[in-house]
Amino acid sequence: MIGAGVIGLAVARALARSGREVLLLEAGPRIGEGISARNSEVIHAGIYYPEGSLKAKCCVEGRQQLYDYCQSHKVSHQKCGKWIIATDLGQAERLEAIRQKAENNGVQLYHYDGAATVRREIPDINANAGLWSPETGIIDSHGLMLALQGDFEDAGGQLALNSPVLNAETSASGCHHLRVGGETSVMLEADEVINAAGLRAPAIAQNWQGLPELSRPRQWLAWGVYFSYSGKHPFNTLIYPLPEPGGLGVHLTLDLAGQARFGPDVEWIETEDYTVNPERVHAFADGIQKWWPTLDKIRLQPAYAGIRPKLTGPDGDFFDFRIDGPEVHGLEGVVNLFGIESPGLTSCLSIAEKVREKLKNP
Repeated sequence: MIGAGVIGLAVARALARSGREVLLLEAGPRIGEGISARNSEVIHAGIYYPEGSLKAKCCVEGRQQLYDYCQSHKVSHQKCGKWIIATDLGQAERLEAIRQKAENNGVQLYHYDGAATVRREIPDINANAGLWSPETGIIDSHGLMLALQGDFEDAGGQLALNSPVLNAETSASGCHHLRVGGETSVMLEADEVINAAGLRAPAIAQNWQGLPELSRPRQWLAWGVYFSYSGKHPFNTLIYPLPEPGGLGVHLTLDLAGQARFGPDVEWIETEDYTVNPERVHAFADGIQKWWPTLDKIRLQPAYAGIRPKLTGPDGDFFDFRIDGPEVHGLEGVVNLFGIESPGLTSCLSIAEKVREKLKNP
């Protein structure tokens, strides 16, 4: 098992609990320091994804599984709800398409039409119409990962940190070999290998001898930054503008202590970079003030940056999660996970079950 982010931990937990002997390899010194540590920590309802897509199915299934898991394992979370707002009449027309897509996925949204109607619900916001999602929430993602790690280890799983996978090979006999780095390089043999390495998953696939070329997808990096908002604010729910190409737009989320943060924006980059340029605050403020006119720009502070692993570039259309099992590449016992961006956190438990189902002896 490769990768100890939230997806890798959820999959490793599911496999260990199925009776397998599982070794979880993590390239870094700690769990969850990649994509899993650099997101909005939102439990999504399942609104934006095409009907029948893996993103829609895994998000809707995974959302309820995640709420139940948080309750049973005492992981901090809050079902605070979310507004999707339209700031002009042209945007308002797009809300109905979003509501219909959500309904097709089995997600109920409540439509509020007219600026006066919206203002009664969220007085500080400038919007002509809005959709209310009561099932959206927020979560302590690190607390979730610690709980998943505890379950995994309680089921007999073993975690190996500082253990990057350098390359892989599947022999003609069907054996899988992983060369694992660290202070000294070692070769491991496994009956089953799950590649859940996040941003590094495509690179591992590229260095996998025996894996068909079509199962080595290209990846684009969509970089985005977050700004926190110091001090008090009037919000107790999430606020999302209409989605934009590459993401959901610069939105307002809350952490479990109630602090507001804004982001992410979208910029396409070639290599990993987590630097936050403080000058981006001006573009953030301009966008936010379209729907929150009383924003105090001075209170916006650089927070952190994240990267979304995309399977299409800036001009591409919707792409789905890729959970490539033997039915795709022909290698028994191998599952590669590609393009697991949002709503990956929400979907982690559902994705784990789908990985387990792709293996010969689930």
